[in-house]
Amino acid sequence: MLALITGAVDDRSARGIAAAVSRLVTAGTLPAGARLPTVRDVARELGISPTTVSEAWRSLARAGAIQTRGRSGTFVAAPAVPRQRLRYAQLGSRVSEVRGGLIRDFSTGIPDYDLLPGLSEALRRIGDARLTTSYLDGAVLPGLEEVLRERWPFPPEAITVVDGAMDALDRITGVVVRFGDHVLVEDPAFPPTLDLLETVGATVVGVPLDDQGLRPDALTAALGTCDPVALFLQPRAHNPTGTSMTAARADKLARILARHPGITVIEDDHAGAIATAAPVSLGRRLPDRTVHVVSFSKSHGPDLRLAAIGGPSRVVTAVTDRRLLGPGWSSRLLQAVLLDLLQNPATVRQVADARAEYARRRTTLLTALEARGVTATGADGINIWMAVANQQVALLTLAAHGIAVAPGAPFEVTHLDTDHVRITAGLIHDDYAALADIFAEAAGAELRGSGPRSATHPRGWR
Repeated sequence: MLALITGAVDDRSARGIAAAVSRLVTAGTLPAGARLPTVRDVARELGISPTTVSEAWRSLARAGAIQTRGRSGTFVAAPAVPRQRLRYAQLGSRVSEVRGGLIRDFSTGIPDYDLLPGLSEALRRIGDARLTTSYLDGAVLPGLEEVLRERWPFPPEAITVVDGAMDALDRITGVVVRFGDHVLVEDPAFPPTLDLLETVGATVVGVPLDDQGLRPDALTAALGTCDPVALFLQPRAHNPTGTSMTAARADKLARILARHPGITVIEDDHAGAIATAAPVSLGRRLPDRTVHVVSFSKSHGPDLRLAAIGGPSRVVTAVTDRRLLGPGWSSRLLQAVLLDLLQNPATVRQVADARAEYARRRTTLLTALEARGVTATGADGINIWMAVANQQVALLTLAAHGIAVAPGAPFEVTHLDTDHVRITAGLIHDDYAALADIFAEAAGAELRGSGPRSATHPRGWR
């Protein structure tokens, strides 16, 4: 075991040692349950300080790759991150602790169920749904694949269907990213994506945005500091800022990335059909390196648990093959329901109406906030990213009004210049003026027409 590990190390830094051990684990050469040699034995064999090996072991433990069991030793283990450490777990509301009951929860990032199409008629139309004849049937219904290919923003080599956008990102990450790899993400970014990358031991590098998407100068600068294996993007209705990437910006980013052939672009089109911007993808210029994910949760229903992955066969086929050892496929019954919804004229109109209504709600709230001197963005999707003087004070101020929003900190890769909160504006359908007054109070902005106002701290804010 000692010779195996030390023989695999070609970089004697802590990260290099950790990466070498991780590769052995990934390859199965170090199976789960295998006991690792002691820190001192590894250090002596490599001719380095035990402190360096200890640091490598700590990195592997944080990533869930190994587990220390006191005097029993250190063992290869399956990754596991306690829920309380996840950024995603920090997004939930604590209004009940302040007021004793939640009145309005705008922290969730989920669609308005009243705007989703019903499934009853679709279920009736697909009949008895005898869709599976073998466990080795294709992962995607042929009719659904045909529709997906027609709508894809670039011609994909392969397409598969999985159980939602995060399932897609998880499985793609498992194919593309290894412990110690550098990965570029938008900053701010979706917290579960950051949790996922931290879990696999990736080194995350944030790249700032502007109102057209990822900044080309920032991408160039990031590429000059590391050698990343992947870039994660949300091309439309970026969560949390609402930014949608323009076609011109996508072309500019693709030209930059063309000089770095080792990078796989992973696009999460999480908003799908409720995004007002047209579909855009770097895959139009980099089809052999772009994996595009389209979710149907916000447009057609979260409980459908369906998202499509399209891109190079080397990634998509690897995802499909790995699923054969787990769930096998995503329910073909639900795929048939989705296919019906995508083709039914009444449902298509209903989704278009929902898209327009989300845009109206978002624009109405943004206009009201702007009139009160509040800085907020939300050009697309269902969320608004609102700047606040102090995140914690803002959350507690809103909680005192029985309102929950998501804190901004879990979205940050690096600390931003201004605190923020995310408001799911798609769930707000009335009372805009009164809500804007409350949001402005929480943001620390002066209410126009009411004279100078000093915001008092909520009870227990310390």
